[in-house]
Amino acid sequence: MMYRRLIILMLLIVAVPAFGQTDRKEVRHGNREFKKDVFQTAEIDYKKALLKDSLSNAANFNLGNTYYRMENYSEADRYYSAVSDSLDRAGHGAESYFNQGDSFLKQRNWQAAVEAFKNSLRRNPDDMDAKSNLAYAQKMLQNEQQGGGGQNQDQNKQNQDQNQDQQNQDQNNDQNQDNQDQQNQNQDQNKDNNDQNQDQQDQQNQQGQGGEQPKISPQAAQQMLQAIQEQEKQTQDKVNKEKALKAKSKQKDKNW
Repeated sequence: MMYRRLIILMLLIVAVPAFGQTDRKEVRHGNREFKKDVFQTAEIDYKKALLKDSLSNAANFNLGNTYYRMENYSEADRYYSAVSDSLDRAGHGAESYFNQGDSFLKQRNWQAAVEAFKNSLRRNPDDMDAKSNLAYAQKMLQNEQQGGGGQNQDQNKQNQDQNQDQQNQDQNNDQNQDNQDQQNQNQDQNKDNNDQNQDQQDQQNQQGQGGEQPKISPQAAQQMLQAIQEQEKQTQDKVNKEKALKAKSKQKDKNW
């Protein structure tokens, strides 16, 4: 679409001298600056020409083209409209309406663009660029009337995808949080079990290392006491025998 628009604009610049007032110095200078893409200077030159002749077809139309190239489409429409009737009478209505339609496309004013391209085709039915742009404008208008143009549909789909992604992310975050909570709960349970096992182990160690001794019956205690006394008696008897033998041995020595 952009390639066709640029071709039309360049053809119109070539055709500008046929619009009248071609002997104006300012218009000729503005045309030269326009072709060099020095649009600010071209704008000044065309406005100077309009100060001398406000009805100049060439100055008005080319000033509209200048604003179009500067992407100031509302101003472009104003200058196109100012001479649309006079250009139509001069046989250049097709070009005028074409550029108006192109400007409306830029502004996404589909209804106005459709009407402008239809007017252009009424004056030049063989213009394939006008037919192509008209079809495009009609398609965009139909989409808009059905509840949203293609761009809106793309934007809605993008928003839906973003919302779905956000929901998925939230669900994943919730699931991860639940998993983390469960993991923390398991760790706490394991810690409690370990602490309980440690307490039991400490209790067993304490009992084995000098805690409360097992109790014995009175009969067992009496038997243990008798055994100890018997052992002491045997030990004492042995000591007495050894003393007697030693005394006897000394007596022999003494008699000898």
